Amino acid sequence: MKKNILYILTTLLTVHLTAQTYLPSNALNRATPADTVAIDSTAADSIAAMPWPENVICRLDSLANDPLLSHSQMGLMVYDLTADSAIYCLGEKQTLRPASTMKLVTAITAIDKLGGGYQLRTSLYYTGEVADSTLTGDLYCVGGMDPRFNHDDMTAFVESLLKMGIDTIRGRIVADTSMKDDDRLGEGWCWDDDNPVLSPLLIAREDSFLTRFTSELRDAGICLDEAQCCEGTVPAGAYLVCHRFHSLDQVLMKMMKESDNLYAEAVYYQLAASEGVRHATAKHARQHIRRLLNRLGVGGGSYKLADGSGLSLYNYVTADMMIRLLRYAWRTQNVYAQLYPTLPIAGVDGTLEKRMTKGPAKGNVRAKTGTLTGISSLAGYCTAANGHELAFCIINQGVLRNAQGRTFQDKVCTALCQP
Repeated sequence: MKKNILYILTTLLTVHLTAQTYLPSNALNRATPADTVAIDSTAADSIAAMPWPENVICRLDSLANDPLLSHSQMGLMVYDLTADSAIYCLGEKQTLRPASTMKLVTAITAIDKLGGGYQLRTSLYYTGEVADSTLTGDLYCVGGMDPRFNHDDMTAFVESLLKMGIDTIRGRIVADTSMKDDDRLGEGWCWDDDNPVLSPLLIAREDSFLTRFTSELRDAGICLDEAQCCEGTVPAGAYLVCHRFHSLDQVLMKMMKESDNLYAEAVYYQLAASEGVRHATAKHARQHIRRLLNRLGVGGGSYKLADGSGLSLYNYVTADMMIRLLRYAWRTQNVYAQLYPTLPIAGVDGTLEKRMTKGPAKGNVRAKTGTLTGISSLAGYCTAANGHELAFCIINQGVLRNAQGRTFQDKVCTALCQP
């Protein structure tokens, strides 16, 4: 009887609000209707929310009393994209470490700024002259931080020289890594993590480009004639031998599905160098992310950015900030079309392949996972039983066993998806 009365009162209240917010009854840090109406400063078309099924709210209220939350922190926010209103908020303004859900920030900004067809390019140039099958001059390997550059791409470099009729090189072989600064590790990375090397010139993920290149040249029968390997910058007027590239949408697929940190940092530095900056830094990448967040009404004092992958312990975000980005992506057709297919699917693939393998969340939830010591997070999209599309963000911090955080997040997703 009490539940029926509560549902009637809630429905009547909805008529008088332009945007409805449901909050857990035990929330200590409650959001206000004003907070949720302003979820996106770019939105001028917020519509009144439909009454949200009471059973879903009750399930979330019950989960808000989970013993896990008695000894850890959490930021949780669920946003009804169809009705354009927040439906559940708990600790959504707390600044927490995102772990690999930071890749959502990087991906959305990169798609918005660069587009899915943007090319991560590695190039081979030469200076001097080619005569009698001999290059008298220098070769320049120009790095574009393409994490997918592999043996086949290297072979294409060698074959391009052979097609020019070159069998001898009298000059230097130069690595041009001027795309980014000399830092090979990100800010706030732990020394004992399996950290990727942040070099613009990689071959099969390894920082051994010139060694591999000279070896393959010799294997192909090209005499290097005491050629020296060194670092430098390709001069103006150098002649192009070969370009090899992979598109941003190709890189995003592995970056998001498998949570690949090298791929994420490669995308991060594409942002940094996107306006022609040489020796680009993490600071340059952060500037582009901040511009987008400013457009979405996220104040600079409510987050801290350090890297593109989420490895850094210096990253701090809020669930509210993540929802604003997810909502922006959903509302922006070209961004959503590139982002959505890259997200792991519950019970199907990527880092969610072995999670939510049964029930209404399977095949429904598409979200980015995040895991660091003491941190477990999940953010993405799902469709509720009433047909409404939802965006959600869950960040569990201070969990001693990450499996506890994952279990909690799976329960939240199930609560959102089931009738």
